[in-house]
Amino acid sequence: MVSAKSVSVRAATADDVAAITALQEAGFGIRFGGDENEFRGRIFPVERALVAVDGDRVVGHTVDLPMTVTVPGDRGVRVCGVSGVSVAPTHRRRGILRELYGAQHERTEAEGMPLTIFTASEGTIYGRFGYEVSVLDTGIAIETRRAQFRSTTPDPGGVTLETPVDVAPRIREIYRRWQQVTPGAQARPDAKWDMVFADVERQRRGATTLFALLHADGYALYRRSAREGRGVAIVAEFRAVTPDAHAALWRVLLGLDLVELVEAEIADDDPLSYLLTDPRAVQVTRRGDSLWTRVMDIPAALTARTYRGDLDTVLAVHDPFRGAGGNFALRIRDGVAECEPTTRDAALRCDINVLGGLYFGGVRAKTFAAAHRLLAEDAAVLRAFDAAFTTERAPQLGWFF
Repeated sequence: MVSAKSVSVRAATADDVAAITALQEAGFGIRFGGDENEFRGRIFPVERALVAVDGDRVVGHTVDLPMTVTVPGDRGVRVCGVSGVSVAPTHRRRGILRELYGAQHERTEAEGMPLTIFTASEGTIYGRFGYEVSVLDTGIAIETRRAQFRSTTPDPGGVTLETPVDVAPRIREIYRRWQQVTPGAQARPDAKWDMVFADVERQRRGATTLFALLHADGYALYRRSAREGRGVAIVAEFRAVTPDAHAALWRVLLGLDLVELVEAEIADDDPLSYLLTDPRAVQVTRRGDSLWTRVMDIPAALTARTYRGDLDTVLAVHDPFRGAGGNFALRIRDGVAECEPTTRDAALRCDINVLGGLYFGGVRAKTFAAAHRLLAEDAAVLRAFDAAFTTERAPQLGWFF
């Protein structure tokens, strides 16, 4: 396949690895350390990569990995996880990304995966390809001097300080339990776990190697750093399966010696601020997207998850990129959906990226309606649609890719 600018897209080979690395380093403004290259190649094998070439020069790249992601209803669904999307700065605005994504999505459709997901470096590019933000997270900073727990906050104990690699099997098992009940979270492959426990230098960003706090039902991986004379603990990963594990881990984190500031990321339904006497101690430092989603097969995707309300409606979906849209009859009873193409008139209308935003429960249907991106002929239909797509648990990204 050849673009209008005579740049061709083909499957990558082992001979392209050095050029792909150089392209990604330039595109993302980083230098990969020698201690992580082995892991990168194992996580995203070159056999799953596509490159755009201008003559013999690699000027574009994308790679994917089939992933298992938890959808509402605690079901694991096989999806396509896309990574490493980059175009050379010398070849911008020549349609190369569209060519790459066209080839990428053709393969995903052929492999029968109902969703495509990725973590994005920019927010203005991917809507035209049918993607939308589906999982949000919040960066926080807590000054430990202000972090006093309420008298009603449990103090379960049971936390031990560990070296991460020494308790790797226990951490992996806790993550598996957490991932299986958290919408948006992916199963983590062995190669990615190996990279976590290798604790490659680039991930440290000037801080220490990882410390681990371990509870029977949760863990926290964190680093220590100094900033403007203050001790800082940077939580790299926090996973708690139970409320007791959540409270126990945070009690230790906020009581670390010689630490004046703790930084972390939390989900929308995290109760941390309500465990403290001063909820303002939990300061929001960042609010952003952690996962983008595109629905590839509407009936397959909508019937893969469960719902929280009954519904019987017709949804019109517009997909200008891949033509996966149309009118679809969506019937939900007792949480289980049936969905099929129909010639009936639609009661709701949206672009396909809206379905991606709704899918894991991270964005409400009524929010898209208020933004004039989900159109409903009847307010009652919108309320029922909104209620059906809500989730008991806020979605979270499992691991960044």
